[in-house]
Amino acid sequence: MRTLALIPARGGSKRLPGKNVRPFLGRPLLHWSILFARELGLFERVMVSTDAPEIARCAGEAQLEVAELRPAALATDTASSADVAADVLRKEQAAGRGYDWIALLQPTSPLRDPARWRQAFELARAGGCDAVVGVSPVRDHPLHVLRLAADGRLAPWGDAGGLRQRTQDLPAAVRVNGSLYLVRSEVLLAQNSFFPAATRAVLCDQPWEDADIDTEADWVVAEALGRHYGKQA
Repeated sequence: MRTLALIPARGGSKRLPGKNVRPFLGRPLLHWSILFARELGLFERVMVSTDAPEIARCAGEAQLEVAELRPAALATDTASSADVAADVLRKEQAAGRGYDWIALLQPTSPLRDPARWRQAFELARAGGCDAVVGVSPVRDHPLHVLRLAADGRLAPWGDAGGLRQRTQDLPAAVRVNGSLYLVRSEVLLAQNSFFPAATRAVLCDQPWEDADIDTEADWVVAEALGRHYGKQA
């Protein structure tokens, strides 16, 4: 099961500029994903994809290979991770390097449990799925979420009966947490998605596994979780 680990790190974050090279609990945020991928030992190759020279230099400081800088079309707010991954896969194929699966490790999810990735690989090897993603329990159950109208009125987002039930009595609800994506290469190239129909989930139920950094508030919470649970570098 030849697997390419891709770490996508765009330089143009508007909500948290420079986040990928900013120190997080003692090391650059980008380095957390690099070191995790390297130490896990399940990947044929680990690469960083970026459009920013400063991020490429940061990856180089961790002795990691960087794919050639992304073209402008793949460095915009609208370019998806699937677009970036497909571009890297095609270039790797052109260079004579093929992979059965591709893994995506977003730098914005720095706190990972290796056991979750080993479980994902077991699911992939067992067959019957084309992708595996990491999910976490939701904090607010969707059946307890409301719509807010322009005039201030509230209405149930879904089944109104859900509002009358206790959270523990509702069916389990999860969200994709951004920490784990694993997909067959041929499926990604054909469907341009990390979520094909045959997608399985790995449940990440520890609070620190749900850290996903997009804003300054996210950063503060993620560092607090990391410190509390002993995840410092």
